[in-house]
Amino acid sequence: MLRHLRTTVRHRSTIILWHHHNHYHRSAKYNPPKTANPPSPPKPPKAPQKPQTFTFHDVTWEDPYSWMSSLQDKVAMRHMDMYMEQEEKYTEAVMSDTERLQTKLQSEMASRLNFDLSTPPLRWGPWLYYRRVEEGKQYPVLCRRLASLNEEFISHKSPSSGFDFASGKRIEQKLLDYNQEAERFGGYAYEELSEISPDHKFLAYTMYDKDNDYFKLSVRNLNSGALCSKPHANRVSNLAWVKDGQALLYVVTDENKRPYRIYCSMIGSTDEDVLLLEEQDENVYVNIRHTKDFHFVTVNTFSPTFSKVFLINAADPFSGMNLVWESEGIVHCVLEHHQGYLYLFTDAPKDGQIVDSHYLLRSPVDSSSNPRIWENVFIGDQNLVIEDVDFCNSHLVLITREGRKYGICSVALPLPGWKQAVHLRELQPHFLPLPKHVCNISPGPNYDYYSKTMRFTISSPVMPDAVVDYDLSNGKWNIVQQQNMLHERTRILYGTALSSAIAEKTTNVKFSSMNDVKSEDRNLWNDLSEFYACKHHDVSSYDGAMVPLTIVYSRKNRKDNQSPGLLHGHGAYGEILDKRWRSELKSLLDRGWIVAYADVRGGGGGGKKWHHDGRRTKKQNSIKDYISCAKYLVEKEIVQENKLAGWGYSVGGLLVASAINCCPDLFRAAVLKVPFLDATNTLLYPILPLTAADYEEFGYPGDIDEFHAIRKFSPYDNIQKDALYPAVLVSSSFNTRFGVWEAAKWVARVREQTIYDPKHPILLNLTIDIVEENRYLQCKESALETAFLLKTVDS
Repeated sequence: MLRHLRTTVRHRSTIILWHHHNHYHRSAKYNPPKTANPPSPPKPPKAPQKPQTFTFHDVTWEDPYSWMSSLQDKVAMRHMDMYMEQEEKYTEAVMSDTERLQTKLQSEMASRLNFDLSTPPLRWGPWLYYRRVEEGKQYPVLCRRLASLNEEFISHKSPSSGFDFASGKRIEQKLLDYNQEAERFGGYAYEELSEISPDHKFLAYTMYDKDNDYFKLSVRNLNSGALCSKPHANRVSNLAWVKDGQALLYVVTDENKRPYRIYCSMIGSTDEDVLLLEEQDENVYVNIRHTKDFHFVTVNTFSPTFSKVFLINAADPFSGMNLVWESEGIVHCVLEHHQGYLYLFTDAPKDGQIVDSHYLLRSPVDSSSNPRIWENVFIGDQNLVIEDVDFCNSHLVLITREGRKYGICSVALPLPGWKQAVHLRELQPHFLPLPKHVCNISPGPNYDYYSKTMRFTISSPVMPDAVVDYDLSNGKWNIVQQQNMLHERTRILYGTALSSAIAEKTTNVKFSSMNDVKSEDRNLWNDLSEFYACKHHDVSSYDGAMVPLTIVYSRKNRKDNQSPGLLHGHGAYGEILDKRWRSELKSLLDRGWIVAYADVRGGGGGGKKWHHDGRRTKKQNSIKDYISCAKYLVEKEIVQENKLAGWGYSVGGLLVASAINCCPDLFRAAVLKVPFLDATNTLLYPILPLTAADYEEFGYPGDIDEFHAIRKFSPYDNIQKDALYPAVLVSSSFNTRFGVWEAAKWVARVREQTIYDPKHPILLNLTIDIVEENRYLQCKESALETAFLLKTVDS
């Protein structure tokens, strides 16, 4: 709950000999000082080759670096350690001339960090929950206060001691100190799940056990602060409270990290935890969640061939599971309950036909029909897409998208009892005010089912994330947290009086115009669009598909036709490309760079067809879309020719590396972070467990057509021989979903097969595992990446 120099000193060695004679003396012959030869560039390490032959579907190939992934071979791992050390030294040597620049960049980025790490208070029932970081501590503390004792909550610093001297009462209660959890888990505190019981008496949470590579469940009594004697389960992937907080359901995974068992544990009981479900089929995965009113727990089971939803009565979890919905294939489905109706938000096929976006269904809880009959709530609208839904007791809230324009609207509950679907506009939705250029809207935890205030995070490429509370009863809004980048320091905003006035002006806005509700007052939203421009383009791909391209630049520092550029891409799992404002990119923007985002097929934001047209046998579409956007930036002179760099994270690394394989001369440099590069071997012989969704995304090697498609887009298998590749910085970690050997193998093979040019170095940078938990280490990594780009592109 409540979510996450080395300085080289060079001494002058030139010795000046001064002959102190009078000026009449005949001078000796002058010998100018010898000019030192420039140091030769460092040479990259050569990884040992141990050729191994593989055959599949009558295709045979050699992999001389397969030994890097032999985790059980102690000799191979010793060689790997030595090789990684050589790579680390090589990266340091190549980047040694940027040490001062890295220090400057790191200082810039650190100065923009949010220094107040407390989260804005979240009200749930009588309590205000929040996290704060104590001075000198690395990890936060989870706290709560009674709202009745502190109605005018400003921050955890008021009062600083958590003690109200006027009332004589301590108003802050520490629930969990993650610094103490770090001591339990070897100095590393990473929380995956946390759920407070509906009676506010217990906290169930899972912490990462690094030594065993799984998440460990603990339950803490919030009144005493002590750990409960049980449950103490390992490999836990899901939690859900039942029986008003007297019992906890949890899901555990098998050795391959497949969620497959559901247990019920009675809190305070010495009885063994009860096994409610075990899925023995290795292709079936299990997931649970409670409905927002805590009346039911939903159990989702899915495999490559089916998806099912079951209900468990939270008041009697041992009464069994009732099947309420099923569909063919893997589909997304979230079920909620509201006053006797079940609501299902899904993208499942309708009447055997694939749909392009999610839709909302409903069915009475007490329906006696078999199979259960589900009714459409809304008539489909091609122009208005429902991206997400959220419920409270009084309202249904919809996150919508019209083209590239996002919106939030609320509809009063309960909905009319008619049987037929209606147009959304017939329910008189109220659209809430938003700033310009919104690229994503994320619902907050919104735990309090009976509150009319709902929290959302509003993201934009030219605005720091704003956490906003909307009062659904009157449309008023309040920015409860947002960083102020204009002063290069943090200013936490806890609302503004003007927001109420703006909301009052927009309470009678008609459905037909979403733009009318957008606040034009950038100061209220702490918008940076006065200083940084955000432009949208549609780029024609190789087959005529129009690919959205978003471009951000500094209005003051952009150099016409001379700007270097950085092109981001991801394009997988139907996920929306992260285009949020990132303060570390300000260092590039302020140096005249263009930062661009290509929403290629395979990603989100364009419907289910857009996702499906960039996966499995159609993965080449993603790569060609990215190349089309790269060429567009250069041809339209948005980015100067030979000054374009690519950037990809995780599966985005596959996208960028594949684009480099196709067009190495299109890019000057690239940054690949924990990338997926060895697709053929990873999908054929997974070392780390893969899910059904991974195979749905990239293909099943057992299918001959999909196997050949994988071979065609796998970056490791398609490196161009004797070509000049751009400079590439690959960052990886020993604790990542795609193993460090993927990065190491790709780097070694690129160096082996392509033309070596010291001005185009291929570097491998190993990050330490805790970088995601330490913001200053994040700054250090970002400073290295930025210095690499400036050195290789902008020099």
